Order: sequence, then structure tokens, then C-alpha cells
Amino acid sequence: MFGLVQAGVIGGGHHEAKQDNNPKLIRKGEVDPYAPVSDKKEEGGAAEVDGEGGDEYRTAYYTFSEEFTSNLKNSDAMVQMALACSTRRDGRVLMWLKKHELAIRSQLLTIIADTPEENVYTMAGKEQLQKRMTAAINKVLTQKEGFGGVDAVYFRSFIVQ
Repeated sequence: MFGLVQAGVIGGGHHEAKQDNNPKLIRKGEVDPYAPVSDKKEEGGAAEVDGEGGDEYRTAYYTFSEEFTSNLKNSDAMVQMALACSTRRDGRVLMWLKKHELAIRSQLLTIIADTPEENVYTMAGKEQLQKRMTAAINKVLTQKEGFGGVDAVYFRSFIVQ
């Protein structure tokens, strides 16, 4: 009998379905209810227009405010990079990236410092670094907000010294 009550077969029946409040995928042409307010001077005053081909969901980008500079694992070499990341989810992910940039920066610097020098010279090594950074960002966002939502990390500049 207890098992039937626990399973919801008998009794109760008052359980409400848990509402999914995670950021939603935004199709091209859809209005994002959480879109950050843009500064028209920054964009040159032009409205954003989505292309008709490719992915059915629009992609939004977040650019980290400062470059990342770190030593490399077991090396005297240093790397300096500017990063951005993308999401196909609604604007809450962009807001969370900005809100938690300090915690995200800390995680990314740890990952960069744990990267062997030989990895930064190969395409495969850079791709692996991008995947590790994407996972780290999503981990921070999940810990802080309950959901990640970042699809990829991109290098805006990449210098090894």
C-alpha cells in the first residue's frame, strides 16, 4: 500500500508538474524575452537580422571583458588570449555570464595554467582547451544558477610567448 501511495497510484494526486524554468532555445526570428538591452552606439545602430540558412536557432555571443594571461603547465611559456563564448539559449545565459564573470575567469585561468605547452601549438590541443573551457563555464553557471547553456568558447586572440 505504501508503495502505491509513493508511486502516486492512490492517494494524493495533488502533485503539480515541476515547471521548467531553464533558459530556452531561441529560434531565428523569435523575440528573446530576456534579451539584454543593447547599446546602439556599440552596434553601429543596425538591427540584428538572422540568416535563413544554417541552424534553426539563433546564436548569441558573450565577450569576456579582459584578456586571460597565464603560465603553462611545467613550462616557462606564457599564453595570452581573448575569449568569447556562444549560446543558443535565451538572454539569461548572457546575463549570468556577466554576473559570474569573476568566478568563470578564475576557473578558466586554472584550466589554462593546467595546459601543457605542447597543446597550445596544435589544432587538436586548442580544440581540447576550448572544450575544457566550455565545460568549466557550464559547471560554474550550473553551480551558481542551476543551468549552464554555453555551447562553445572561441579564441578572439591567442599569443604564446
